[in-house]
Amino acid sequence: MAATSLLTLVPDWAMPALAQGESDVPFTDIPESFNPAPAGSSTRLLDIRKIDGLVTPKDQFFAVQHFDQPAVDPATYRLKLTGMVNQPAEFTIAQLRGMKSMEIAAGYECSGNRGAAMQGLASSGKWTGVPLNALLRHVGVHPRASEVVFFGTDHGTQEVVFRTQTLKLDQQFGRSVTIQKAMRPEPLLADSLNGEPLTRAQGFPVRLIMPGWYGVANVKWLSEIHLQDERYLGNYQARWYRTIRGVGGTAEDGDAATQWVESEVTHMNIKSVIARVTRKASAYQVLGFVLNDGSPVKSVEVKIDDGQWQKAIVDVSDGQYAWKLFRYRWEGAAPGEHTLVARATDANGVVQPEAAALNKRKKTVLEDNSQFPRKVMIS
Repeated sequence: MAATSLLTLVPDWAMPALAQGESDVPFTDIPESFNPAPAGSSTRLLDIRKIDGLVTPKDQFFAVQHFDQPAVDPATYRLKLTGMVNQPAEFTIAQLRGMKSMEIAAGYECSGNRGAAMQGLASSGKWTGVPLNALLRHVGVHPRASEVVFFGTDHGTQEVVFRTQTLKLDQQFGRSVTIQKAMRPEPLLADSLNGEPLTRAQGFPVRLIMPGWYGVANVKWLSEIHLQDERYLGNYQARWYRTIRGVGGTAEDGDAATQWVESEVTHMNIKSVIARVTRKASAYQVLGFVLNDGSPVKSVEVKIDDGQWQKAIVDVSDGQYAWKLFRYRWEGAAPGEHTLVARATDANGVVQPEAAALNKRKKTVLEDNSQFPRKVMIS
């Protein structure tokens, strides 16, 4: 179990539904107009104030995309395996479902998930499908293949700027991983979530699940897997989904002493978020979740106002890649407005940073895993 977490498992605890006499304490930092699923929009946020278990219900699972949500005809659907494979092939849904499947619990967030969206671009569920490495072995991988590219059915017109030219091109959504990462046991070609077929918003009929990676890598409406011997360059890999971080020097040295390095958005950085505060009589509970790349979680701590960091109880019973739920019993809550914040630390000693420290070392808005203060009013 040490490979999953350094924390003691709490298998019987999850964020329970409100008990008799228990009520939610409203956050004062959420505008009354906040709507996680606005009418007419295909984007859906998870209202994290309603989290009550390790598995996000399908009808609450967050959904976001760059193009449309394509309506794929299951009768004519084919998943293509092309490029540097020994036997190029196409698979129907029935053929994929007829292969040996596995289930994995995995949570992820959009790499743009941050305070303005109330951290609602995140969810966790149980995915079932064919292991990616099994399908690759089935068709055979050419010895020189080094990159595995995943194309979705969704597409649209994009402007590609190249020096003095601006090109308007119709492009499919695409992402890639190295062959070494593709052949790991975790990546999954999922056709169901929480024991039921994927919905259109969730990527029906088949999608990629990359446990421990940000949402952009989990390609939906999967139409083609292409193997090649060179790096894949696409808008949502080489341009949109990049992070610029400072290397060398210190935050106090400033830009002149820092080397700024661009990297792809891939594995999730450790992050904890306070989702709910509940009250029963005079007792208060602070509840939240942790997402990261699957590294063991060492601890989650909660701080009230200017007090000391206090250890929270963490449930890691849903596995290495699912989100971890935590709770903290808040003693002596005095009337008035309070600021609550959580921070997580992994087994490698990586501590979730404060926003000010992170912003000094990161130039882009993506991968914001900073501590997220919440405000409540105790009456």
